[in-house]
Amino acid sequence: MPEKPFSQISRPLREQYEKGKKALDRRNYDYAIAIFTGVLDQEPAFFDCRQLLRVTQHKRMEGGGSGFFKKMFSGASSSPLLAKGHVALRGDPLEALKIAEQILNSNPTSASAHKLLADAALAADLPKTAVLSLEILAKNSPKDQDLQKDLARAYAQTGHADKAEKIFAELVRLNPGDTRLTEELKDASARKTLAEGGYDALSDGKGSYRDILKDKDQAIALEQENRQVKDTPTAERLIKEKEAQLANDPKNLKLLRTIGELYAQQKEWDRALEAYNRIIATEGATDPALQKTISEVTIRKLDHALSQLDPQAPDYAQQSARLKAERDDFMLAECKERADKYPSDLLIRFELGQLYYQAGKTSEAIQELQKAQNNPNRRIQALSLLGQCFARRNMNDLAAKTLEKAIAEKVVFDDEKKEIIYALGVVLEKMGKPQEAIEQFKQIYEVDAAFKDVSAKVDAFYAGS
Repeated sequence: MPEKPFSQISRPLREQYEKGKKALDRRNYDYAIAIFTGVLDQEPAFFDCRQLLRVTQHKRMEGGGSGFFKKMFSGASSSPLLAKGHVALRGDPLEALKIAEQILNSNPTSASAHKLLADAALAADLPKTAVLSLEILAKNSPKDQDLQKDLARAYAQTGHADKAEKIFAELVRLNPGDTRLTEELKDASARKTLAEGGYDALSDGKGSYRDILKDKDQAIALEQENRQVKDTPTAERLIKEKEAQLANDPKNLKLLRTIGELYAQQKEWDRALEAYNRIIATEGATDPALQKTISEVTIRKLDHALSQLDPQAPDYAQQSARLKAERDDFMLAECKERADKYPSDLLIRFELGQLYYQAGKTSEAIQELQKAQNNPNRRIQALSLLGQCFARRNMNDLAAKTLEKAIAEKVVFDDEKKEIIYALGVVLEKMGKPQEAIEQFKQIYEVDAAFKDVSAKVDAFYAGS
């Protein structure tokens, strides 16, 4: 359940959120907290609301506290709520999240509540929410390495590779023999992009392009460049401007990236690839993110060629098969090349394992996925696919064991967990364990009877019992 921006929130909740903002502006903190808490109870992934709730909690504390929440919690210990929250964390992290906020409404500095909230948010796949509390905890306990690890991993999940890299580098310095930390450091370093002055403010939502640039004309130009350019005249003008700037500053790799993006937007794939390859030639092919971009543009080029085929043409089937094979072969070869260049990058290992699996190369897929499972951000997906690889080779006992491990580690009962449980049910059927298999399908049926064919399986079971 990734965090949702304001635009993805239902209109009634957006209206409540705006009402809460007005209460905050009027310093009616108790009312604002009540509104924000109510909104989050219905939409826990609404990150903007979570941020404002945290601000309101602290402002209320700075003002001395009063009213409803003070009366609610006066003289009461948060210990019973913490205990309740830790119990909820094992089976319902979203409930644990609510309980943590209850405590923070009374005491926004509670380290125990922030730890509970961070653990619940990570379990519910809400890394930005986790970062809000982990930053507070890490600041107050800078020597707590477990907290630092959690914060670094959350930073990595939210796209702050530079921050993750700094923390992992210090942890590796303190723990030189920890191979997992070393791998995570390399993973963060491979994805780190060069920080440019002023852009950190954009990543945390505290700044804007117009704050960074020196004048309004520059701001307008930047906004034009960074939105999807759909009309050819605008794209051609921007490309000419950038090409002219590049002629005066031929080593400006940022300009080359922009030119490549503009060409790709206009489906001029070869020119886009030419721009990206110039960067590779200059940098010495040290940027895996750029390699990934080149791969994606090449795949888009092949997909575009596929879309341009005439289904009525007599050789359509032949040409379509040729292009699909070319695309699939390219994807596998390119990913293998990246894996050879960056052998410690576990995200690439996971991607390669997926491609091997899709290509029917099960033994190769198993090897890559066994490595990829050590990446905390892909562990569950890797375990799930690894279990399916074992099942494909009729190693059903290994398949069941691996899928059970994935299910145990996947706390939130979302579509991904349904897929893993379903896969386990199928494996148990193959093993001649119909009773155990149906228990898996019944778990899904209880919450989503329309998922695949679980309804038919469950109905058949009860009809025959």
